[in-house]
Amino acid sequence: MKIIVKAKAGSKEEKLVMISPNHFEVAVKALPVQGKANIAIAKALAKHFQVPPSAVRLSSGFSSKIKSFEIIDSK
Repeated sequence: MKIIVKAKAGSKEEKLVMISPNHFEVAVKALPVQGKANIAIAKALAKHFQVPPSAVRLSSGFSSKIKSFEIIDSK
């Protein structure tokens, strides 16, 4: 499953908002330094979809606010 994420790094609170089934807005406290915000976003998506963090992969947008993640469904 492909997910489009609008990232908000360095936020005061962590929040995940579903815009549509494949489009999310994710706010994380981690700063966008050395990929830490990307890791925090992947963990938030993993928690939302109830999959292990290893099942969430950033496919594009490493340094962009608009990112594309892939969720590997192991069921």
